[in-house]
Amino acid sequence: MTAERISPPTVADERTMLRAHLDFHRQTLELKCAGLSDAQLRIPSVAPSTLSLLALVRHMAEVERAWFRRVLHAEHDLPLVWSDTFDFQAAYETADAKVSEAFAAWRAEVGHARRIESAAGSLELVAHEHRRGIDVSLRWVMLHMIHEYARHNGHADFLRESIDGTTGV
Repeated sequence: MTAERISPPTVADERTMLRAHLDFHRQTLELKCAGLSDAQLRIPSVAPSTLSLLALVRHMAEVERAWFRRVLHAEHDLPLVWSDTFDFQAAYETADAKVSEAFAAWRAEVGHARRIESAAGSLELVAHEHRRGIDVSLRWVMLHMIHEYARHNGHADFLRESIDGTTGV
């Protein structure tokens, strides 16, 4: 796992800022997982929760796919990464999950997301999100993804500290 985190610029145009902050949070999740064994990545938070670092990686692969490919790129029939029956909770089921597959899927979805975002002519691009029945702009999706990563990176902070005492990554 190569984990490098680049600080976002403090002065830039809006799109550059959004890209940089989203990538910063993506890199933070990867850093939170760096150097841990497969077993450590599976350690759950607090019973009865099944939340683990591995579950977060799987969940974020699902979230990247849902917003960028299914919504913005209109691949509406694309199945979820971890469930053919649209069970969003399946990402959290890690007992039989392969760590390498989880990271490969997450990185692939991040790659798709970056290509879709780069190809969009404007942050004003609007797409329809069918599950909620709402229209969303690319700007909204990027802000939502920053929020999603930031929230889950907070969970990752606690998980990592409980595993090996590492803080401040």
